[in-house]
Amino acid sequence: MSRLIVFKNKPKIISTATVCGKKEGSGNLGNYVDEIVADEYFGEESFEFAERKMLQSTIKKVIEKAGYKEDDIGVYIGGDLLDQIISSSFAAREFAFPFLGVYTACSTMGESMLIGALLADGGYLKSALCATCSHFSTAERQYRFPLEQGTTRPAQSQWTVTGAGANLISLANEGISITSALIGKVVDYGVTDANNMGAAMAPAAADSIRDFFVVSGKTPDDYDLILTGDLGTLGSRILKDLVKKTGFNIDNNHVDCGELIYNIMEDEYQGGSGAGCSAVVFNSYVYQMMMAKKYRKILFVPTGALLSTLSTQQGESIPGIANVIELQI
Repeated sequence: MSRLIVFKNKPKIISTATVCGKKEGSGNLGNYVDEIVADEYFGEESFEFAERKMLQSTIKKVIEKAGYKEDDIGVYIGGDLLDQIISSSFAAREFAFPFLGVYTACSTMGESMLIGALLADGGYLKSALCATCSHFSTAERQYRFPLEQGTTRPAQSQWTVTGAGANLISLANEGISITSALIGKVVDYGVTDANNMGAAMAPAAADSIRDFFVVSGKTPDDYDLILTGDLGTLGSRILKDLVKKTGFNIDNNHVDCGELIYNIMEDEYQGGSGAGCSAVVFNSYVYQMMMAKKYRKILFVPTGALLSTLSTQQGESIPGIANVIELQI
């Protein structure tokens, strides 16, 4: 059975919004972000409260930019990295619209958009608001080490993005069309290092990209950009090698959100990661480049590492997943 979904009515992304931290705002894409938060606490008492506030702010912005009201939102679809997706569900209680909580780790932006496009394409609702977020300090102390410990980061590690991104999907006449999508499979190559997200997720991205090309009959040359989500520089190289082994070459038009968001220096190691990484990059820079017709057709392939604190403690390997979203202006 084919995993490819072709959208008959081509639902549109009609609005996007992004909020990010000071570190992210000083990187390559700072000029494209709606709001840069100077204080990691965002005026709150904890990093967790700050993450939630970033998400709430992003949701409000995307509605305002579309010229919508809360009553116009058919559903809010979102998730995050914190236990039981508390940033998303607690943010949802501040709004009047329905909520669908989803989780595929750093691939959550893609999963939200895929579900939102399905609901809009089928005419089940007027619009779907898709959003996710992450925060360096909340993710670091949940998945790795206490912040106070000051643990030395290994060379293969990435920097969890402090940021939130959202978009609105509807059957409007104007906007970026979501033309097709492919639901990812869980792929596990046995990576157990919780710091090496790129190596853990690259096999899932390669699997989904290969299957998309095989099933759709399209090739990498059909796209201006093949954008993966938070593999980082190391994971990006692994992905290109894995895809080549399947008979496709994405060297000329592939880039990873984790490579784009920071000025890659020693402090950033392999680049960005976290659910907010692909959400911020796509909903700021990439969206604006598509609206300006600098990119006309892209594949958006957010990736997720499906680990938890419990699975890491039990010595489990890290499964990965990647959903494919085809977009065209």
